[in-house]
Amino acid sequence: MFLVLGFSITGYARQQTPNPSPSPQTTLETLGEGFPVILDGYTLFQVHHGTGSLNAEERARALSRRIERIASDDSLSPNDLTIRVDPADNSPSIILGDKVILTVTPQDAKLYQETQTKIANRALGEVKTAIERYRIARQADHLLRGAIHTAIATGVLYLLITAILFLSGRIFPAIRRTIISLVPGWRIQNFEILSPEKIGNIVLQILKFLRLLVILTLVCFYLTFVLRLFPWTRQFGDNFLTTFLNTLDLVAKQIAIYLPNLLVVAIITAITYYVLKTIRPFFTAIERGNLRFQGFYPDWAQPTYFILKFLIIALAAVLAFPYLPGFDSPAFQGVSVFLGILFSLGSTSVIANIVGGVILIYTRAFQLRDVISIGDVTGDVIEKTLLVTRIRTPTNRIVTIPNSALLNTNVVNFSVSQREFDRPLILQTTITLGYDLPWRKVHAVLIEAALKTEHILRDPAPFVLQASLDDFSVAYQVNAYTDHPQLFPIIYSELHQNMQDKCNEAGIEILSPNYFALRDGNHSTMPENYLPTDYQTPTFGINSGNPNG
Repeated sequence: MFLVLGFSITGYARQQTPNPSPSPQTTLETLGEGFPVILDGYTLFQVHHGTGSLNAEERARALSRRIERIASDDSLSPNDLTIRVDPADNSPSIILGDKVILTVTPQDAKLYQETQTKIANRALGEVKTAIERYRIARQADHLLRGAIHTAIATGVLYLLITAILFLSGRIFPAIRRTIISLVPGWRIQNFEILSPEKIGNIVLQILKFLRLLVILTLVCFYLTFVLRLFPWTRQFGDNFLTTFLNTLDLVAKQIAIYLPNLLVVAIITAITYYVLKTIRPFFTAIERGNLRFQGFYPDWAQPTYFILKFLIIALAAVLAFPYLPGFDSPAFQGVSVFLGILFSLGSTSVIANIVGGVILIYTRAFQLRDVISIGDVTGDVIEKTLLVTRIRTPTNRIVTIPNSALLNTNVVNFSVSQREFDRPLILQTTITLGYDLPWRKVHAVLIEAALKTEHILRDPAPFVLQASLDDFSVAYQVNAYTDHPQLFPIIYSELHQNMQDKCNEAGIEILSPNYFALRDGNHSTMPENYLPTDYQTPTFGINSGNPNG
């Protein structure tokens, strides 16, 4: 029973000045919002009037705390609550000992069109019943029954969920197989939009979603039942199922309201998906060489597809955003402005690198696994992204270079000549020898050294160029072809070794341009193992600083 009381008592003391009488037109419907007086989750009555310094809400909370203190004190008996009539104004009050709990005023009698005593007796009965119910709910035998019921409910819930999962695990695959075998799929001419397998998978996902809803509903009923068994959680249990059902109702209504926009978003998504699915085979064919366009290289296919994919998705997002829930809300607009400012302030270098990456793709400066030289960095290209390029040097050091920096640097590619023009890389090295050596002999020795080097091609054959005629020597440039540009440091090392060996075998001394040798009697500068076995130092020689020379 809900009572609307215009109490004139605040705290445990009674106000001496009663509230003004309500107008004749005042009814329960015109009192405004009522605030409940609650004990252990049960509403005893409602308060619609404030009094003194307290408004109606504050007074309802004060009465609730007051009654709860009496209920929690086992030394106080509900039977000690009595009604006492104030002889000054004939207003009945519910008292405990000498303390006033509440007073029924003449205004309450006018509102209910009942006597003050009758309203006070009804309120006293409600308070006594609530206190007894409060204490019974906290007795040991009552709590034990609640624990037993909780255990039984938990077991039943476990069995139900296990049965649902067991049966659905056998029924759902059978339904999917039936759909695949009976449904022909959705095709437009020769283009298959939805295959029977995809339709079966969609139905399977819908069934799984419905199964999840059933399990969640069972869990909600279980929690409601268990929480209502104990006094400390009874109020939450009373509201749990109602809140859950109200939430589902709200979600269902919002979905129904949003269905037209959702349909538009679904159409935009479907068109975007199938446009991407349609153009992908063309770029795959170009990449594999099955489809050719003049001036469009196969290595452009994949990056071009990703750029188009990004643009198409961005366009679809722009078209779909106005139909998303909350798009016009100030919060969404504020976040959009914040992200835009953040992106514009912090992405200058990122945009520069992305632009550089795109330019590098279409200038075809290098590809993955190419051997390139950028400044003082030489090595294999192991990764090429829109932001950076990574190079592995011959010493297995990984160098990361921003793409924006590559646009302002000369890139030397050692691999592109053979890959695109079928012309192997030419390795060049220079040696300086004296004018006293016949240049034809030098050419023959250097070519022989190049041919002995591993990974140097015999066809085309190595050749030697006389790069310059210096003051003290002639610069001979060795040119040798190789089809292993990634091994050029090793090839260079072996070539230099063979040049030393072949020059020594031919009796050619490799001297510095500023090195002077007196051929009158000095010992040869070649290693001993290359000199003839009967070689002897000439009899005449100059030995500076040695009086016995």
